[in-house]
Amino acid sequence: MSGPAPHVPAGEGGRGEGGPVTGNEALRAALPALRAAGVEEPARDARHLLAHALGLPLDRLTLHLADPLSVAQQQAFTTAIAARARRRPVAQITGQRLFWGRSFRVTPDTLDPRPDTEVLIEAALAAPFDRVLDIGTGTGCILLTLLAERPEAQGLGTDISPAALAVAEGNAKTLDLTARAAFQQANWLDGVQGRYDLIVSNPPYIAQDEMAGLAAEVRDHEPHLALTDGADGLTAYRALVRAAPAALLPGGRLIFEIGPTQGQAVAGLLAMAQMTDIRVLPDMDGRDRVVIATAPG
Repeated sequence: MSGPAPHVPAGEGGRGEGGPVTGNEALRAALPALRAAGVEEPARDARHLLAHALGLPLDRLTLHLADPLSVAQQQAFTTAIAARARRRPVAQITGQRLFWGRSFRVTPDTLDPRPDTEVLIEAALAAPFDRVLDIGTGTGCILLTLLAERPEAQGLGTDISPAALAVAEGNAKTLDLTARAAFQQANWLDGVQGRYDLIVSNPPYIAQDEMAGLAAEVRDHEPHLALTDGADGLTAYRALVRAAPAALLPGGRLIFEIGPTQGQAVAGLLAMAQMTDIRVLPDMDGRDRVVIATAPG
């Protein structure tokens, strides 16, 4: 949805036309624009964006809702609400997304880390690993979370996008993980050296005919290269299942995030590649979300 920025009116209670507004008043004024744009949770998003405009952690916002906004804060909030009304994702507006308790920088060149991906993290952390390879790393949220949780581990993140790799490298620096996290531009495993006891990937798995049905925040603002293969959604898994087993140490694990209808198909590909202990794990809503397999030996 496009159009003029939502008007945040001057405050009530005798301050007069053009006077400062409080945080509460700014929130109330912003909600109609978000509702009209079809934003699913306008109150939640408005609070996130107000906290961002005020430079506050979200959990501190309530303490400051009665405070008047400065002109700069009011302008920042109005701009943010206008962007959200155009269905730009909150994480792209604020530039940050919380994942597994850590903040990651997000840009239009990367996927927005999602809670469903934490199922993959949980599965990966269920067994020891020393060397991890994250294929299609994006923000680096999977690789860097795993390394932060396993201080003795080292890892490599690959991506075909130089812009995404720059974001991941920045996140590694912010999290003080540059000594243990390396990054490489690669198309799947092309040019990747060495063997790993854990390989993880959240590849583009949305089929081309599903793209039109995605939420506008995803379809219109996230990189299509990271969302879809332009075909049936399984192209990446076919390529990875061909190449990844050779990069696994004996007994190493391969873990994929998948779409909710892809569990059986991806498990079948892994079985044909002679992988063992193949399991499909559900997400918080009970939908198939992760496939895990083990290399022979």
